[in-house]
Amino acid sequence: MTSIAFIGLGHMGGPMAANLVKAGHDVRGFDLAAPSLELARQNGVATYPSLSETVSGAGTVITMLPAGKHVISVWQELMDAVSAGTLLIDCSTIDIDSARDAHALAAAKGCPALDAPVSGGTGGAAAGTLTFMVGGAAGVFALARPIFEAMGRKIIHCGDASAGQAAKICNNMILGISMIAVGEAFVLGEKLGLSHQALYDVASVSSGQCWSLTTYCPVPGPVPTSPANNAYEPGFAAGLMLKDLKLSQTAAQTTGAATPLGAMAAQLYQRFADEGVGEKDFSGIINMLRDKPDTDVA
Repeated sequence: MTSIAFIGLGHMGGPMAANLVKAGHDVRGFDLAAPSLELARQNGVATYPSLSETVSGAGTVITMLPAGKHVISVWQELMDAVSAGTLLIDCSTIDIDSARDAHALAAAKGCPALDAPVSGGTGGAAAGTLTFMVGGAAGVFALARPIFEAMGRKIIHCGDASAGQAAKICNNMILGISMIAVGEAFVLGEKLGLSHQALYDVASVSSGQCWSLTTYCPVPGPVPTSPANNAYEPGFAAGLMLKDLKLSQTAAQTTGAATPLGAMAAQLYQRFADEGVGEKDFSGIINMLRDKPDTDVA
């Protein structure tokens, strides 16, 4: 049994910590939100009033936090609270520079570290079917693999420090772009008198096939488990998609990569979020495409 400290017990971190408990680990948790702490306790996580008490004696520390600034702040505090050799894993989705800074902090302390953002949303977190995209030394990845396997189905070593974040940013740029494309196709199909089911039946077995269509179809009916059948409750919130698209554009600007579709997708999701629906599933952007045919991203 491994003693694991889990910092950040929200919609993703809470279920992930619960799955570690189910796998037989001794899990110690900390979060600033009282409801998250209470739910974690109900799921077998031992909670503590401070970060330092939470990580005391833990062989592994996992963080799942909103943004790079939060990760760096917590990891700076961790440097005074953990012993050299403690395995540090960040599962947040953050910018590349912050990921590299976190690795540098860990190295200075003598702690092995991994960046390991996830894909799969809240459903995958609860079901233990997440995909982990991991950056860091191969030996550290091998050491941590059993921990990831308690929370996910696919664990992929993407390369050295920050490679996990790079993979996550690129993947979600594809996802944001493809969801807009699928939404546009269904809106056009509606205007042409094509039923949702007919378009799905064709595209899902033809060259238009993609995850945004076959798993997260943005219209009710063809895929019963998609958020479209539940008033676009997430799932993966549009605000989180916007965050990831902004990360992709920061990375593109830093590296000089040309990502015109990624830039357009970021603008469209910004407009969608500005309408006050950032908490709805990102597939709900089809409603904006349908209701505002004059959408301008110039």
